[in-house]
Amino acid sequence: MARRPTIADLARKAGVSTATVDRVLNDRSNVHPDTVRRVYDAAAQIGYHAARLIEHRMTADAPSVRLGFVLTKQGQFFYQSMAAQLEQATRAMPGVRAEATIEFCPTQAPKDIADMMRDLGARVDVLAAVATNHQYTTAAVSDLKAAGVPTISLLSDYAQGERMAYIGLNNLKMGRLVASILAMAIHEPGKVALFVGGHRWHGHELRETGFRSYFREHQPRFTVLDTLVNLETRQLTHEATLDLLERHPDIKGMYVAGGGMEGAIAALREVRAPGEVALIVNEITPESRAALSDRYLLMAIRTPLEILCQDLVALMVDATRGNRDSLPGQRFLEPYLCFPESM
Repeated sequence: MARRPTIADLARKAGVSTATVDRVLNDRSNVHPDTVRRVYDAAAQIGYHAARLIEHRMTADAPSVRLGFVLTKQGQFFYQSMAAQLEQATRAMPGVRAEATIEFCPTQAPKDIADMMRDLGARVDVLAAVATNHQYTTAAVSDLKAAGVPTISLLSDYAQGERMAYIGLNNLKMGRLVASILAMAIHEPGKVALFVGGHRWHGHELRETGFRSYFREHQPRFTVLDTLVNLETRQLTHEATLDLLERHPDIKGMYVAGGGMEGAIAALREVRAPGEVALIVNEITPESRAALSDRYLLMAIRTPLEILCQDLVALMVDATRGNRDSLPGQRFLEPYLCFPESM
């Protein structure tokens, strides 16, 4: 039977004295909030039995904050991971009793997303949402703003001038980065293709703009084919990739700027040898990890989800404290670039 963690174990893990742990556990004297947080984090990590008691005392007098999140594509690994990270970041937010409500829109229709934003926005203090850049979305954000509920655009920007802030990758920069890596990997000029989820995803539009502008500026001998829309679905991407490879057997590179990468990977596995077409996608999933290992992928761009969710929750809590004027209009995160050698 495993030994039960003791106060000495907890003190050692937290880097404090046993006397300090005793004061935290028994609520004696004033202990700095950062120290209490360190003791709580250590207690949670080692499974100390009084971790919940410490958590309760940390938040007993703290204000309550209701955070709302509208996500999409509930069945996708990336958004499942994001939801888990958002819940964890909300629980760990110091100084408040934060509650997260996470809802998934079953469609990508702008009106459906806007309706869900309004509905959830009426039940929370601040809202963050993944949404298309559409007049329906802008109207929903404007309505929420008038009702005193600020909105943060997540991953793909929208409602500029109405939303409070954007947090995610610098999508224009990502498009240029992908193009430069493809050009270096391919060496000789040739045909390259680009998939986007749809014409209303602002982030995808920026990635396409950056992608094309890089080739136009630095590698004009490459041929960038007409952009393909895959609605971020596996099946449509699979069929479109097979058709693309048949019509352009000499294609040398591809970038899937949004979801649906599993279909492109499957198509390459069916009709091409590893590395024959340089493919770049976004995010690490079981499929993209396997494709990197098998060298069907040249690179995957991974959003730092843990950092994103921690920063997002902190931004949202700050917004409820009346600090909106000091919040950044845009918060760009640095991506992780994953290659076969890093797997």
